[in-house]
Amino acid sequence: MGSIALILDMIISLIFWLLLIYIIMGWLINFDVLNRRQPFVIQVYNGLEQLFTPLLAPIRRILPSAGGLDFSPIVLILGLEALRIVLLNNLL
Repeated sequence: MGSIALILDMIISLIFWLLLIYIIMGWLINFDVLNRRQPFVIQVYNGLEQLFTPLLAPIRRILPSAGGLDFSPIVLILGLEALRIVLLNNLL
């Protein structure tokens, strides 16, 4: 069971880092540091957006509006870390 827990921990870590890249790219695009007309930038951002929209949409429906601020990635990060703790404490 330990190897399954470590593989799941690795997947959770990968999701965490990809989510962090998605958040930072969103900021950089909004502040015009990254150009949306560059094909590579828009492909990476759209790919990450398609990956995380199904995970963030239910959280966005539950959270109240915060005046343009999106706290759903923070909630998802906290959920991933809670899942990691439960996983490592129960399976190792």
